[in-house]
Amino acid sequence: MAVNDSNAPKVVSTTGSSTEKKDISRVERVLSIDDGLEKNHINYDRIDGELAKYANATRVDISPEENKRLKRLIDRRVLPIMIFTYFLQALDKGTMSFTSIMGLRDDVPALQDNSKFGWLTTCIYIGVLIVEYPTNWIIQRVPIAKYLGANIILWSTTLALHSVCKSFPAFVAVRTLLGIFEAVCQPTFLVLSSMWYKREEQAQIVTFWYMMNGGQQIVGGLLAYCFTLIKSPPSPLKSWQAIFITYGCVSVLWGAFVLYWLPDSPMRAKCYSEEDKKLMVERVRSNQTGIQNKTFRAYQIKEALLDPQTYCYMLIQICTTLPTSGLGAFSQIVIKGFKFNTLETQLLAMVLGVVIIITLLSSTYFVKKTGQNLLIMLAYVVPSFVGTIVLMTVRNTGKAQQAGLLISYYIVLSFWAAQTLGMSLLTRNVGGQTKKTVCVAANFIAWSAGNAIGPQVFLTRDAPRYFIAFSTHMGCYVLLVAVLLFLRWNLMSRNREKERLQAQIA
Repeated sequence: MAVNDSNAPKVVSTTGSSTEKKDISRVERVLSIDDGLEKNHINYDRIDGELAKYANATRVDISPEENKRLKRLIDRRVLPIMIFTYFLQALDKGTMSFTSIMGLRDDVPALQDNSKFGWLTTCIYIGVLIVEYPTNWIIQRVPIAKYLGANIILWSTTLALHSVCKSFPAFVAVRTLLGIFEAVCQPTFLVLSSMWYKREEQAQIVTFWYMMNGGQQIVGGLLAYCFTLIKSPPSPLKSWQAIFITYGCVSVLWGAFVLYWLPDSPMRAKCYSEEDKKLMVERVRSNQTGIQNKTFRAYQIKEALLDPQTYCYMLIQICTTLPTSGLGAFSQIVIKGFKFNTLETQLLAMVLGVVIIITLLSSTYFVKKTGQNLLIMLAYVVPSFVGTIVLMTVRNTGKAQQAGLLISYYIVLSFWAAQTLGMSLLTRNVGGQTKKTVCVAANFIAWSAGNAIGPQVFLTRDAPRYFIAFSTHMGCYVLLVAVLLFLRWNLMSRNREKERLQAQIA
């Protein structure tokens, strides 16, 4: 890059060779088959036209100081949008769990049946399944920030409409629409994470927005406690109606803000100087996973379908979302089943959020320290085994057992780390825009399937101990361990072969 301005950021050409520290995380890095040796020159036949205006012909390195400055600019503009949007989406989706003990099931008697109540979560993910691939296809071709903002407004309006539903079919209809509009959230954030952040930053970034699942438990529990104090009469609204209307209105305003504030890409970010846009593109060039390319490449579909990674990431999502969706949908019901009253249950559910946040932050910290995603994922499954065994074997006969069961329920959620780290592995390990689109779509089809099945294993006749549900969860943990071991072996084998071929070329 030619830089004439003496005040412009200093860049250094890297066309020469340098000795680099061996990357311990290389065992978990496998890109598209055409990545080969790291490229210093751009193939303009393969690059998106808009991106080509900001990409240099030869690769450049950005100084550490400039890199930190650019990351701060991105963190201030993009990261808060992802974090708060995911928080609202998780809060909106999880509101049904909080309202389950706020009189909703009394006002709609059909929801007293756990299987029908579970369908109010399942139908969300059926909606996601229906639109998952079309959503990923659209994301690749439209201004991503505008598409996200429009969907936020649509799902917020749908959430507010929950307040006027009086029957099971009406709730199924609005919950399915909620899933359709919220389907944009996670695939959009994975694309944004890989578009704006370097490979080594992505696990932390994904964790920041994904841990809002815990944030919504904390804030949602506190707000639910406050809304529970609303009495009707004298209030014209039931407490569960008030919470849906309030959350819907707040989310609509946020959607309008996202439309205004979030850039569609580094190249379209009017909030940054032209020089900074170029450097932001260069920042993520070493990822070799692409920023933007709207060209369809059929061979990458075949590559995605033949890559064992694709199916491993899908199984990781199924094995983690099946337990999380059930535990999320029935969290208040299960905790209340430990013989706590309604207000105690709303407050105790807040601790679940703290556990989720600690789990996700600590797992990301250990990954950053060790560079070993898969080993950390395996370690975090162990407490889930312990907690589930306690829930299945200990009877609630006194205060000590009551406390022990509650703590065991909390530690079961440690496996959630595997779900988040699995997503970050996908964003870092899959190169080629078409291949990434296919893999992300497949990943979220599995994510949706697991979430759809999860609530269905909590059967009314099995209450309050839910042996069938927790036995199913135990099977998921066993399969998850097997998948993680296979994935590590597969990636290590493929990287040894890559190193052998590179040695021959050298």
